[in-house]
Amino acid sequence: MAQAKSKSSVKVKVQKFGTALSGMIMPNIGAIIAWGLTAAFFMYPHGWFPNKEINNLVQPMLHYLLPLLIGYTGGRMVYEGRGAIAGAIGTLGVIVGTDQPMFLGAMIMGPLSAWLLKKLDQVFQDKIKSGFEMIYNNFSLGILGMIAAIFAFFIIGPIMEVGSQWASAGVNAIIRVHLLPLANIIIEPAKVLFLNNAIGNGILVPLGIQQAAQVGKSVLFLMESNPGPGLGILLAFTLFGKGKSKSSAPGAAIIEFFGGVHEIYFPYVLMKPSLILAAIGGGVTGTFLFTTLGGGLKAAASPGSILAILLVSAKDAYFGNIVGVLGAAVVSFIIAAIILKNDKSTGDELEAKQAQMQAMKAQSKGQSMPEAEDAHESVKSYANVKKVIFACDAGMGSSAMGASLLRDKFKKAGIKVSVTNTAVRNLKDEDGLLVITQEELADRALQKTPHAMHVAVGNFLSSPKYDTIVASFKALTQVEDKPKAEKPVKKVGSLEGIDFSKVKEVDFIRHDQHLGTATMATSLFNDAIKKAGKTTPVKAVRINELTDDPSHLVIVTPAANKNLAVRYSDIQILVVDDLLKDKKLGEAIQKLN
Repeated sequence: MAQAKSKSSVKVKVQKFGTALSGMIMPNIGAIIAWGLTAAFFMYPHGWFPNKEINNLVQPMLHYLLPLLIGYTGGRMVYEGRGAIAGAIGTLGVIVGTDQPMFLGAMIMGPLSAWLLKKLDQVFQDKIKSGFEMIYNNFSLGILGMIAAIFAFFIIGPIMEVGSQWASAGVNAIIRVHLLPLANIIIEPAKVLFLNNAIGNGILVPLGIQQAAQVGKSVLFLMESNPGPGLGILLAFTLFGKGKSKSSAPGAAIIEFFGGVHEIYFPYVLMKPSLILAAIGGGVTGTFLFTTLGGGLKAAASPGSILAILLVSAKDAYFGNIVGVLGAAVVSFIIAAIILKNDKSTGDELEAKQAQMQAMKAQSKGQSMPEAEDAHESVKSYANVKKVIFACDAGMGSSAMGASLLRDKFKKAGIKVSVTNTAVRNLKDEDGLLVITQEELADRALQKTPHAMHVAVGNFLSSPKYDTIVASFKALTQVEDKPKAEKPVKKVGSLEGIDFSKVKEVDFIRHDQHLGTATMATSLFNDAIKKAGKTTPVKAVRINELTDDPSHLVIVTPAANKNLAVRYSDIQILVVDDLLKDKKLGEAIQKLN
């Protein structure tokens, strides 16, 4: 059991690291495609429509725009808005420090600069006197940004330039001796473990951009995004599958090949692990054909659709790209067909096996929270759900389709609950949240939203759990609680409803969006308490850090009080219209011991 927990922990850490890398690239894929299309159409003299004037955009986009966007995004991931600015400043230092396109340097300096600023704020921000917050915020960011840029210019830039040259030389050497296809032996199994975006956008895309900048195209863009292996597996299920897997495969094949949502074929492989051989065979074949026939893309193909591949293919690479994709599909189809024809299962065991696997995983990890199936059995567990979020690795393809399916079911059932989708990395812990994710990502979703209700499914496009969720919401109107002993009515949120004899600490709620207001309110209230000769400690805390007992008096606005009422029952609450100057604040200070 301990060994299983250790393995799961390692897998989650690898996924989180890979997601951090891809998280810096994914939001900027549109900008990368803009650069690739500009180069493909107008680069002088090798574009489709060579134009010297428009060609002037290509190098600035490559050397400045894209690295700055990546550094900005990496900084935001670590420390929101302030981290984004720090990340961009630090990235500029590494850009100016070398002549190479600094994508890997940006992926280092963006998060690093933001992390340093975050640590600096943790040390000094709470010590700043009221009225000096703005001067601290501006100058701390400016000074640290300057230091980070200088450090990147003299240290990180030269190191990354040498590293980029070595990486580029290594990739070129591997391509020359035709060993690059062997990388798919690792890439294909990693994709099925939901590391596809981490490998593709976190590793291959940055290296591919640098190679494309040098030679006009890169086969690295195709190694993860090739839809051929998935297409071959799904076509094999269409012809030789059984039960639900056979009936759902044709639609999945269309979505995977033309929509570029590769995650849709992962559950089919997870159901029959031997099919990973088909994926590997297809991936190796595709990459071999790409390199042999001169295939390559000008920019990243995201999503990995055949349409996206054709749009960003280099002018001289269409034949190699098309043959590589089709060759990969043929080989994966042949291998998958052999495996499926010798399979003795009914094809209807997918959901049962996945549920069994999920139960064993949860047991081995010693999870204290209710599992998804246990949650389903209790209709009342849905009573506080106000929002449903589908979370996948990238937050675009498979989760969007799953959200659309459930949204349609809710509409037909007359259930008025919001259904949206996002990436796992962007999940926010909040009240009234139901998170639906794939089983391989359930650990990370639970870490991001420990207070949410969680449901793990094997396939976003086909899960009986959706019907259970709908039935549970519908049944809420039929659930009648047994009469409970009435509690004495008290004026919640008012001064009259507070027992000041029990108050040992006063808290203000910190929000990322209103951090300055909470900090200033805490400082002003603390100063007023000292002037009144009181010693009650005053703190600014996040809502998840509160202790649910009457010794805590929490001062909030009416909007924030709604969140407290759902999560806590014993803390004492004072609702004020203005955290800085409401007259109730002074009255509360007088009543404190």
